[in-house]
Amino acid sequence: MDFYGKRTLLSLMDTEKPEQPPQSPVHLRVQTHREISEQDVQFSPPRPSSTTTSDGMFPMMMPDSPWTLSPLPTPSPSLLYHCIASLHRHEGNIYAIAASKGLVFTGSNSSRIRVWKQPDCMDRGYLKASSGEVRAILAYSNMLFSTHKDHKIRIWTFTVSDSFKSKKVGTLPRKTSILLFPSRGKNTPKHKDSVSCMAYYHSEGLLYTGSHDRTVKAWRVSDRKCVDSFVAHEDNVNAILVNQDDGCVFTGSSDGSVKIWRRVYTEDSHTLTMTLKFQPSPVNALALSCSFNHCFHYSGSSDGMINFWEKERLCYRFNHGGFLQGHRFAVLCLATVGNMIFSGSEDTTIRVWRREEGSCYHECLTVLDGHRGPVKCFGCVPRDGKGCDGDFSWELRVLV
Repeated sequence: MDFYGKRTLLSLMDTEKPEQPPQSPVHLRVQTHREISEQDVQFSPPRPSSTTTSDGMFPMMMPDSPWTLSPLPTPSPSLLYHCIASLHRHEGNIYAIAASKGLVFTGSNSSRIRVWKQPDCMDRGYLKASSGEVRAILAYSNMLFSTHKDHKIRIWTFTVSDSFKSKKVGTLPRKTSILLFPSRGKNTPKHKDSVSCMAYYHSEGLLYTGSHDRTVKAWRVSDRKCVDSFVAHEDNVNAILVNQDDGCVFTGSSDGSVKIWRRVYTEDSHTLTMTLKFQPSPVNALALSCSFNHCFHYSGSSDGMINFWEKERLCYRFNHGGFLQGHRFAVLCLATVGNMIFSGSEDTTIRVWRREEGSCYHECLTVLDGHRGPVKCFGCVPRDGKGCDGDFSWELRVLV
């Protein structure tokens, strides 16, 4: 399979997507770990819901909500996962999702960023920008960052009360006076191509943005100033994240590499400390799972593999620990909660993995299928803020 060609499953779906009337919601097929083991981790094609159901099994529509609730199945000891609701909006593909303060934000081809309230899935309104194609969204506390078709980043604030209120507080790069000449230097503030990913370093108030122009920029949110800009890769920058413990920046690119950058505090610049490259396939997604004693880095690639590296305890070096194999097409998104890893793929499935404490051993707990298209983004929302524990007390919200 040629992962660098143009005739991939994702490109075919994007270019040959006919207009269809709304269909019945798709339910996630549930598999237990035992069933997966018996199948030797084999996959079956996604199974859409039947258009006919028995009496009393039609999904219920919530008033004033575009969500379709899925009927609760009969309780079973083997049932680990359940589709809570399906959302249908005719605003194009959903490219990004973020959650904060009990709200879910979704970005699509539209210039509107939709807002939904958890857990009742009610529509709380939207944030309207002057440019569409919201490719990335990042939420932290009561702040929201969004990237748009005009290669700019919008900064929003919001309040959660009886009525949702939001305000755009800035744009990156900020507007300059028409009397000032634009910068002609190599570190011009604005990205020259699509801004594909973002990461926020909480303690320093720095927003990192990665772009298809191969550069990474660091913005100080307090005064909306670009403090550093550097060419990070030889191809598109597709993913970026920050280790909140030490401030290291991880970038993943279509050139097949993952690079680790460290900030030089006295100069507000960044220096390359390590390059992780195990195979040439483009890197689409990154995730980090850190605890007191261990730190693991995960990268999802276009060949369907999820490579992982373990950090040495006494230094900043990462050693390749292996890979997770199962997806048939490109891995497009990753997320971690505790020792759980979630992966979404172009093969329309979501896989849930668990890492054994104190080792590099991973097991696949379940495969969720039912989406009719590639899983481009998702968000993991811990239930009641308790995180992920032994009795699976967590919720996984997925939008495509």
